[in-house]
Amino acid sequence: MMDPLLENLLAGFVDEAQEIYERVARSMMELEKAPAQGPSFDELARGLHTLKGSAATLGLEELADFAHRMEDVVLPLRGSSKPLPARLSDAVLKSLDVWMAHLRAIAAKGQLPDLAPSVALLETVKPDAPVPAAAKSRKKKNGKGPTAAETLAERVARAPEPEPQAAPIPAPAEDAQADSWRVTTRQVIALLHEVERLREVRLRIEERRREIDKALQQLDRLGIQAETAEARSVLLGVRRALGADGEEAADIVASMEDGLKTISTMPVRTVIEPLRRAVRDICKATGKQAKLAVVGAEVSLDRRVLEQLRGPLVHLVRNAADHGLELPDVREARGKHPEGALAIRVEQQGNMLFIEVSDDGAGLDLEQIREAALRRALVPPEELANMSTQQLHQLIFRPGFSTKMEATEYSGRGVGLDVVRNQIQALQGQVEVQSVPGQGTRFVLTLPADLGSSPVLVVRCGEHQLGLPMVAVESSRGARSKDLRVGRSRVQLEHREQLIPVQDLGALVGLRQPEVPAEGQPLLILQSQGRTMALSVDEVLGDRELVIRPLPVEIRELAAYQGAATLARGELVLILRPDFIVNTERRADTGLTSTRRALVVDDSLTARALHRTALETGGYLVHTASNARQALEQLRHSAYDVMVCDIGMDEMDGYELTAAVRQRVETDSMPILLVSARDSENDRQRGLAVGADGFLTKKDCVSGRLLSEVSSVIARRKGAA
Repeated sequence: MMDPLLENLLAGFVDEAQEIYERVARSMMELEKAPAQGPSFDELARGLHTLKGSAATLGLEELADFAHRMEDVVLPLRGSSKPLPARLSDAVLKSLDVWMAHLRAIAAKGQLPDLAPSVALLETVKPDAPVPAAAKSRKKKNGKGPTAAETLAERVARAPEPEPQAAPIPAPAEDAQADSWRVTTRQVIALLHEVERLREVRLRIEERRREIDKALQQLDRLGIQAETAEARSVLLGVRRALGADGEEAADIVASMEDGLKTISTMPVRTVIEPLRRAVRDICKATGKQAKLAVVGAEVSLDRRVLEQLRGPLVHLVRNAADHGLELPDVREARGKHPEGALAIRVEQQGNMLFIEVSDDGAGLDLEQIREAALRRALVPPEELANMSTQQLHQLIFRPGFSTKMEATEYSGRGVGLDVVRNQIQALQGQVEVQSVPGQGTRFVLTLPADLGSSPVLVVRCGEHQLGLPMVAVESSRGARSKDLRVGRSRVQLEHREQLIPVQDLGALVGLRQPEVPAEGQPLLILQSQGRTMALSVDEVLGDRELVIRPLPVEIRELAAYQGAATLARGELVLILRPDFIVNTERRADTGLTSTRRALVVDDSLTARALHRTALETGGYLVHTASNARQALEQLRHSAYDVMVCDIGMDEMDGYELTAAVRQRVETDSMPILLVSARDSENDRQRGLAVGADGFLTKKDCVSGRLLSEVSSVIARRKGAA
């Protein structure tokens, strides 16, 4: 009996597998006429690997093993200068037919075709398959055996023709076709736009009702007159009708939005939850221990995007468990808990989606990466010797890369992270990797989210409605004077036998002066960045599934907000950033204000996020730029107390940007801190020569030295002045 959650995913997997099947079949036929190498072979290898991994994730072990056997037949031929032998191609294509038929039968709960004949067929063309009995007797009769010069292709070509195994792929059932329609994403987005128009119509109806109210007020000033009585009666009737029509339009908007979300989106948990089984199976096979933690699994995404994310997430989690985490005794010797920590964090900010997959394992081993790159001839030795740490990290995304010497069921075949990068790029996204030796590795996937929604708790402060991502809300409670500790400069709440700070949300966003929570006033318990605090609001309006849109460019740098959403009745809701809320309390505790401004320039999304978090913790209002051109543009419009700049950027590097900044009168005295991936004295001296005030390695930044060094360069500049 299949788990209900996995059963819901099966229909989507059938469609995904059909697309992969078609790509693999096309590649097989191309490789019958061309050398077994290049993009076609990579496409073939990726397809089989994805079928295996996805089947295993859904608990379809028999199909996963069958795909693994097809890999064993095909992958040893990688790099061959000859085409795939016709008999081998024929056997794999027939086996693919049976694989798809078996999957469709599972989804339809029908009669399962027997896999045994196909398994036997694959064994006859396997590179290390034994010579068939008929061939043995023939060689014995001729007095000859196989020679060392005999090629794989010749052995496969000499194998007897197996009996054909009919395995047609069943067409979808007529009932299934009758119960479903094929709808494109473009059509769903068009309907969402029509819902937006309907919401605008509802707002216009409300405006007309207010105009009638004004007309009635003017009539009332004239007093009760026979000439106006009939008009007044008609206007009252129209006013009531418009009110009812407006409410009905709002209900229709809400209902259509809910329906479209049900049709077009699914919560991320439907893809992530099955990964727990994958982690368990890998740990059981490798002797490791691991626990998978998930944050933000209730975020809803476009179903198509979610289906295309399944493969990358499977690869990343399996790699983290198999490659990243150490064995329990090794972890204990290094002072770690024997059970490794795997984490997936999903967050939607505006129309951008961030998915982070991290582990606390050994991190990326640069020497192993170099050795694997040399062994597999991915990079010329002279180029490899001059690569930076970041460039070496990027090698893991090359097709065919693997640090494993021998292939296992889970890794070592050189198929995986290149699939991740290609599929995320196909979604118009990007992948970044950050690793600290001995501490772990983190992959950050960033991609646009045209459809989808996030669970948001809507609250009221005065006349304003604000939203908080539900992922940061631990619980809510009413304020009780016996639980509050009110001091001169702060308020604390006794929560679970500890005191946590209390902040007034209205004061944090500049709506009013701070107020001590009144008896019974709602308090929200927030958790973000490892900190817990209580947030007082005037009213909790409830949780909603909202589509978060980015703020206009002119106000996008507002540190408190990650975007905005619209309720069914047209009310605008600004969505707060939990990290801003918790860091505001820390700034108040340290006596710092957000008047100090910092500009972070780095072409790495992860580095920008890390630097921004560290500086905001110290009380800075932080703006970011992804390249030197953007930084110069921002410096023309804004003044900053310090600039933190990466050295290794494309087009214009950190040295050139520093020199350009020093040539401008407005910025010639601004403190500049350069950050490098390498700890090189030459880099340090060159930075000082062009006008930088300080130098840090990225390792220093990760260890927590960024904030103190920023304070030092500012102090040195002031002292020099």
